[in-house]
Amino acid sequence: MTPTYTLSELMVCAAAREIRDGELVFVGMRLPLIAFCRCQENSRAQSIGIFENGVIRNSPASQLIYTMADPPNILWRHADSGYVECDGAVAIGTGESRLPRRCEVDRFGNLNSTQVEGPKGMIRLPGSGGACDIASLAQRFVVLLEHKKERLPERVSFLTSPGYGDGGDWRKRVGLPRGGPSAAITTKAVLRFDAGK
Repeated sequence: MTPTYTLSELMVCAAAREIRDGELVFVGMRLPLIAFCRCQENSRAQSIGIFENGVIRNSPASQLIYTMADPPNILWRHADSGYVECDGAVAIGTGESRLPRRCEVDRFGNLNSTQVEGPKGMIRLPGSGGACDIASLAQRFVVLLEHKKERLPERVSFLTSPGYGDGGDWRKRVGLPRGGPSAAITTKAVLRFDAGK
């Protein structure tokens, strides 16, 4: 029997399972947003979503949104704040992030969304956005990406957002005493990271 779901839908379900009851979740757009909505709809975990534009909600918007500033996301929100307040909230919560199609995540959970080597030379990517803040400040973060060999190198070619650096107590040594990647959810697996190796 042919599956009746797409790999993206499967990733969304896996990401929704990563959200714990009572967490503050820095909600990224696209798949992470759908994962937040899915989690809330199933009442599996009651969490609070924080969006980069300052919107804070404990339930999904009543209509589909394409950007965090769409009117349905603004309507019936709990609060509005600013980017600085959002980053402060991330420091006590968790983050979910979806990286660009050509990003890299290495075995230590370090992220590269700045530049990668393509078949015709260096390809410039969008950069960190809020991913570096989330990776640095959140209690933990989750990454969603396509499962391809070139996206999962031994070491990232450019460090945009920190995971566990080179392993061991790297985060503590560089002044990031908590946090780190919890999982990389791909189109084939949920990958976990061992900070000590």
